[in-house]
Amino acid sequence: MKMQYFKFLLVVLYLGLFANIAEAQKKKAPVRKAVKKTASSRTKANIQSTIPQADTIATAVVASAVTPIPVPEKFNDSLPVKMVKKSLRPDEAVETTMLNDRTPLPYENLRADDAMYRHKIWREIDTREKINLPFKYSADENNGNQRFISILFKAIQDSVVTVFDAIDDRFTTPMTREAIVRKMSGEPVIIPIYDSVGNVTSYKTESRDIVLDSFYKFRVKEEVIFDKESSRLFWRILGIAPVMNVYTAQTNQYVGTQELFWVYYPDMRPVFSKYNVYNGKNYGARMSWEDLFESRMFYGRIIKSSIDNPYDRFIDQYPGLKDKGILQLLEGENIKEKIFNYEQDLWSY
Repeated sequence: MKMQYFKFLLVVLYLGLFANIAEAQKKKAPVRKAVKKTASSRTKANIQSTIPQADTIATAVVASAVTPIPVPEKFNDSLPVKMVKKSLRPDEAVETTMLNDRTPLPYENLRADDAMYRHKIWREIDTREKINLPFKYSADENNGNQRFISILFKAIQDSVVTVFDAIDDRFTTPMTREAIVRKMSGEPVIIPIYDSVGNVTSYKTESRDIVLDSFYKFRVKEEVIFDKESSRLFWRILGIAPVMNVYTAQTNQYVGTQELFWVYYPDMRPVFSKYNVYNGKNYGARMSWEDLFESRMFYGRIIKSSIDNPYDRFIDQYPGLKDKGILQLLEGENIKEKIFNYEQDLWSY
């Protein structure tokens, strides 16, 4: 009997102890289980960027207070070539379409051993002189504007001829169309626009206007050769360069002239043969520009020659001739007379 009572007491104690342990575990705060980080888990961690964020409120205030400076648009490298519409009906009473297929005759071959006399001559053609007025003829025909400078620009625009930089006159450095336009018009300038109070309201981009009639001087480089085989004096044009006026950027003050570019004349002969020269006296007998240059139907004063010029100077750089236009002109005529006398002295009667 005692033994049963003792067993019953042990069971009650055991149940009471178990109830106390369960109650204690309910009251105890839960403990997070530590996770061991491995190398692979660290590489998969999501790292946030530390790039500073712009203050949108401050930016909006500044944008409303000051007008942003515009970024210059892409530079337009198109030359000022006038777009001329072609006639839909014949604009002439005679048939002249065959004239557009003209090609220049090849030059006669000149041997170096037969050249008894060779000199290079540089001339400047002023189109304001009466004999050179066809260079300024500004009418429009089916093949474009008839100004001489327009003919050059159209050939360059159509990539028919290679243009050379005016750093020298020996055709050493090819020149791009964009470089030609930049040289004529300069870099685009951003100009601010002010209101009546003096605050900047907006900006505009401007470039210098290119006026075709401002190119009224051209330089011609040629070589004079006396061929003993044919007993003739040959004039061979080597290059042509338009001359542009140069002004200061700030005050727009005239400072002088410079060559815009050089074109190799033999490359331009096929182009010149397709353009007629204006003849105000006889409109029916019009020659091509290639005929005009080969027949030397123009006047250009001599500005430089290789005759008695060991220092390779222009005439206006000769001692005592600077700023004396009349003496420079007379010196050019003196060079022309030397060439004429050499040819005449070779003949005996």
